[in-house]
Order: sequence, then structure tokens, then C-alpha cells
Amino acid sequence: MANKRDYYEVLGIDKNADKDTIKKAYRSLARQYHPDKNPGNKEAEEKFKEATEAYEVLIDDQKRPIYDQYGFAGLDGMGGGGGQSYTHVYEDFADMFGSGGFFENLFGGFGGSGFTRSQKNSNDGASLRYDLDISFSEAVYGCEKEIRFKHNETCTACNGSGGAPGSSRKTCGTCHGTGQVRRTAVFFAVQQTCPTCGGAGSIIDKPCTVCHGTGLQEKEKRVTIKIPAGVDNGKRIAIPRQGDAGTNGGNPGDLIIIIHVDEDNFFARDGNDLICAVPISISQAALGARIDIKTLDGRRITVDIPAGTVQGKTLRIKGEGVPYANGTHKGDLYVQVIVQLPTKLTRQQQIVMQEYAKLENATTSPELVPLSSWIH
Repeated sequence: MANKRDYYEVLGIDKNADKDTIKKAYRSLARQYHPDKNPGNKEAEEKFKEATEAYEVLIDDQKRPIYDQYGFAGLDGMGGGGGQSYTHVYEDFADMFGSGGFFENLFGGFGGSGFTRSQKNSNDGASLRYDLDISFSEAVYGCEKEIRFKHNETCTACNGSGGAPGSSRKTCGTCHGTGQVRRTAVFFAVQQTCPTCGGAGSIIDKPCTVCHGTGLQEKEKRVTIKIPAGVDNGKRIAIPRQGDAGTNGGNPGDLIIIIHVDEDNFFARDGNDLICAVPISISQAALGARIDIKTLDGRRITVDIPAGTVQGKTLRIKGEGVPYANGTHKGDLYVQVIVQLPTKLTRQQQIVMQEYAKLENATTSPELVPLSSWIH
């Protein structure tokens, strides 16, 4: 016991840490010291074991209070402090296991974004992700886009069987017909799809020369998709059965479109409302005016500026915003007014302003006003 470090010290957390903090700390150490990332490094393996043991105790609602009160001695006979089952680690992170490398699948891998594949069942075709950039106005009013992508289709040479003419299947020597292999790493035993037969349990003695036994061919496909009006950034559009073809009777995957909306130079969006800014002169602000502004779709609409309009006032124009999903109505357009002060005056303008100043009789010693009266 004397050589063991305090579990809180091992994970680098304080004694009041909640479960989310404990999981985060363990995940960080596991990324750093996992044997799959440090092959042959005994020191890293021991640190991984130490962190896992600490996690199993501190995440357990029964073991943690006993450890806090009695230390390592209190865990004797409970499966703590070595030789334990590590049930919590497996349960808490089992959802991240997959068919790839142990470390990569436990902690999500290191891949980038973009066009990707995901697969539910071994015989089903993978669903494909396509990231599509559209303009701000296309998102507001809707559009049609033709996209091109590569996906796997059933091989035409072997009709998806994967075998050359006259070929036959034999039991896979790796999994012995089960389609699964068992992999043991440190504390875990994980069932994975057999890498030799891909889960089929058998292999072809003479693979098809076109698809090399996979039953699939990669081909380019063009699809025209309709982007609905009012779509927002990050929207997912699923197109069924346009992903990779399945094998051995499996279903095709889907095509998942992820929408990325470009920013606009003059308009912003707040839900189904649009926001823009328009400059007006001092006289228009003081006396009021009717001005024409250009909408996002290029139309001209008339906006009434009330007399006495102040800097930053927002005017609401109903029904000139983003269409709702049901298509029955639209949001509103909010126009923020910017009162422009002239930086240079003509001689005539100076005379007029001087006359106005006399009539205004403005004091040169104004009193302060409450912030709430002018900050909105």
C-alpha cells in the first residue's frame, strides 16, 4: 500500500470533483498513456493501469465514500486496489468501441471533417456525409444544387457476389466461420468484426478481378437536391438510400447533407428575422422622411423614418424576413438607423446651421442625463 499514490493525485483532481470532472480527467490520461498509443512502453502502461484503477474507485458511488474515509485499507475485499473488474471503464466508454484500432475507437480517432462514411451494420452500406456551402440568400429563399460525390455501387462484373466465375466460398480461417474475432487489450476483451472476411464468416477462393472480392465498385454520382427556404447553418438533410450499396442483402446507406451558410455583407439573421442598417442624414432624422431600401432579394421597399429619429433606432418591417418551415408566413426585417453627421459643410450649409444654432439656443453647460435614457 505504501507505494500507491492517492487516487485524487493520480487523476489530478480535488476531492470535491464531480463525476464529469473525473471522467474528463481519466479520458485525458487514457489518451496520453494508453498502450495502443505507447507500444512497448511499460511505464506508460503502468500509468494507464494506475489511472484506470483510480477511476474505477472514484466513479463508484459505494467505493468512493469508503476510500475517502478509510483510504486503501477500506477497499480490501471490495475488489478495489488491484485485481478489480474495471466494469465502470468498460460501461462508460464501450459506446466508443468500433472495428478499427483499440485506442482510436475508444477515444474517437483523430480524423478530420469533410466527406465521411458511417456504418450501422456490417452488411449495410455506409451513410455518406457531404458538406455543402450555400450563400446567405440561397439559405433564406431556398435553391436547388447539383452535387457530385463518389460512392460504392454493386459490382456489375460479379453482381455483388465478390467472386469470379466458377469461384466458391470456404470457411474463414481467422474467425472459423463466426464473423467475429475477440481482441484482448490490458483490461478489456472486445468483440470485433473479423478483418479477413468482413463478418461474413467465409471467404471466396477466386475473388472478382474488378472489385477484388468486395462486391462493390466506386463510382461517381450526381444528385440534384432541393434546399428548402429558411434553412439555417448546420442543418442536416438526409437523402435515403443514396449512400454506399450494401453487401450480402444489406440495405444501402443514406446521403447526409450538412449545410454551411456563408455570411452576407449587408444582412444578418436572428431566427426568422433579418437585420440590416441604413444611413440617414441629420435633416431626415429631425424632420422625418420616406426612403427606399434594397431588400435581400433585390426589391425596393419604402420605409418611413419618423420625425425625431435618434441614432440606433430600430424600425420593424413585417413580413420581409425569412420564410418559416411551413411556408405560411415570414419573419420580419429590422432596420437599424445610422444618423450620419457631415464632416464637411458647404458655405451655404454653414450659414443654415449657424442660423439653426441661434434658434436652438443650446446651452454650453449641459447637465448629465441617466444612462438608462440613452443606452438601449
